[in-house]
Amino acid sequence: MKNKFYKLSITFCLLAVGFTACNSGTKTTTDNDSSTTDSTATAALKPAGPAPEWGKTIKPEMQTVIEKLVSYGDKPLETLSAVDARKNHTPTDAVMDLVKENNMTIPQPKVDTTGKDIDVTGGKIHLRIYTPKEGKGPFPLIVYYHGGGFVIANLDVYNASAQGLAEQVGAVVISVAYRLAPENKFPTAHNDAFAAYEWAIKNASDLKADPAKIAVVGESAGGNLAANVSIAARDKHIMIPVHQVLVYPIAQANMETDSYKMYADAKPLNKAMMGWFTEKYLTTMIEAQNPKISLVNANLKGLPATTIITAEIDPLHDDGVMLANKLSDAGVKVSSRNYEGVTHEFFGMAIVVPEAKAAQAYAAEQLKAAFK
Repeated sequence: MKNKFYKLSITFCLLAVGFTACNSGTKTTTDNDSSTTDSTATAALKPAGPAPEWGKTIKPEMQTVIEKLVSYGDKPLETLSAVDARKNHTPTDAVMDLVKENNMTIPQPKVDTTGKDIDVTGGKIHLRIYTPKEGKGPFPLIVYYHGGGFVIANLDVYNASAQGLAEQVGAVVISVAYRLAPENKFPTAHNDAFAAYEWAIKNASDLKADPAKIAVVGESAGGNLAANVSIAARDKHIMIPVHQVLVYPIAQANMETDSYKMYADAKPLNKAMMGWFTEKYLTTMIEAQNPKISLVNANLKGLPATTIITAEIDPLHDDGVMLANKLSDAGVKVSSRNYEGVTHEFFGMAIVVPEAKAAQAYAAEQLKAAFK
């Protein structure tokens, strides 16, 4: 998506299909999940060409999204300034266009949305709050952090995930527009993420939410932020989340892992982009070893039970595996699931990618169990 806000009624409806069009999704049972689901909507999505060299195992629906993304002809993100990079199309654009081109049914939102600006150190940030239309509450509360390498993307790009969590879990979701780099260097995003969590605790009751049932969820850079929120809550002796869901999180700084090497040229995320994100967010490369960035170096003891979701065709695949192992070694209960044949950013694509439908159902299942 070009970095501009669409009319919200259109954006919410189209992006929400990531979850709500597939509410009856299959539930996977194995850690390395290659399941697919029957769907008349996705049956029509067939790739135009052969599987790319960097992803020979890619699923047809996933490949169709990538082909659409490539068709826009955007310049490589790592060759652009941050301002210009934010104007590039995103995987969400590709999904939205496929939905339109294939006349897919778009369900009506099951949530109401409101916006709220809150004060943080050095400025303000915006929150988008999703509240279930049915039920009186108090609802569970999820604080959600979007991806984008701390540099790009916004609440619209990741609306499908946030809205879908609210609808599938039956929870109030607060999606956090933390400030982006390079205008705001490390650790600004991390500080904003925790400030939003503190605000959520203090204002839960006013949001028709239960302050004793709060979880954190994040994708990619947002997965890193979510884990850091749990760590900060523990260290500051405030209520820690009851659960955290980390979707292909950034968890360490070594770009020579097997998955970085194998998927160095993958789309929509590649190794060069990760280097670009790191350079934009950090002031010096020494900061890459900071435990806030390299979560595998952090003290992980006493963190909440954790769900980790990874994608096979993703430079960050091994980050998720390493973090799962480190959390387990620290005594944290960890459930993890890898989805084969899909790439980074697949999680919000359930209307067109069956594996995303399964992953979202799994995340919702884990959260509902934690809230009980």
